[in-house]
Amino acid sequence: MCEILGLDPLYLANEGKVVVVIPRAQAQEALAAMRKHEYGAESAIIGEVFEAPRETVILQTAFGGERIVDMLVGDQLPRIC
Repeated sequence: MCEILGLDPLYLANEGKVVVVIPRAQAQEALAAMRKHEYGAESAIIGEVFEAPRETVILQTAFGGERIVDMLVGDQLPRIC
């Protein structure tokens, strides 16, 4: 739907989500604990933090390419309730 509307889902407001940054050695234990809770049943590891390139978020696409995720410019789209 985002593609049809010309929107990037990475820059849309979203509620009820959490991103946890944790040392790799503790990741599986934390993931198991999160999955035990009803709201964390679908928890997953979605990325890794590397030393380089610093201050850059690189997204690996479904097609195997890479894309730099830029900082949000302007306001997020408002929530419509």
